[in-house]
Amino acid sequence: MGDDTLHSIEERLWQELVRAPQRGHPWRLCTLATVTPEGLPDARSVVLRQVDPAERELCFFTDTRSPKVAQIARQPQGVLVMWSAELGWQLRLGVQLEVLDSGLAVLSHWTRLKMTPAVFDYLSPVPPGSPLERPSAERGDREHFGVICARVQTIDWLDLNTNGQRRARFGPGPGTASWLAP
Repeated sequence: MGDDTLHSIEERLWQELVRAPQRGHPWRLCTLATVTPEGLPDARSVVLRQVDPAERELCFFTDTRSPKVAQIARQPQGVLVMWSAELGWQLRLGVQLEVLDSGLAVLSHWTRLKMTPAVFDYLSPVPPGSPLERPSAERGDREHFGVICARVQTIDWLDLNTNGQRRARFGPGPGTASWLAP
């Protein structure tokens, strides 16, 4: 990859992102960082469910009672961090976040999700992080299912290759890519 252009690297990373929602892909599970009401960073793992390269958008599922939903409503900017040992690539994506809790997109995701065992992750009768005396098999309904859409504003790509490290930043439009010192 030593002779790659910024354009070809960006194309390749979006091709990889499109494959990322598949089971077994190292970027399927990534870290989403948001900001608490106190201005502190808050990070958690999220499961990448869909990527739309034309819209530069990545989607995740959530319980709308989750603290991250309130954080996003207050401060809709976040950072996604992904790592692939196979590629030797780290991505840091600066994203604009939006939480959807109704509409066709949410219904479409729910329709597919309800046919899988993962549906139970979104049927808790209590909000995420609530204290429990003991685990419960009690289930709620779909009313708290939501989709987080992350519109990519910037991508910081770091290639941690044994032949030498490379780093680049990609913005939202043509001509916004640049090489950076690793």
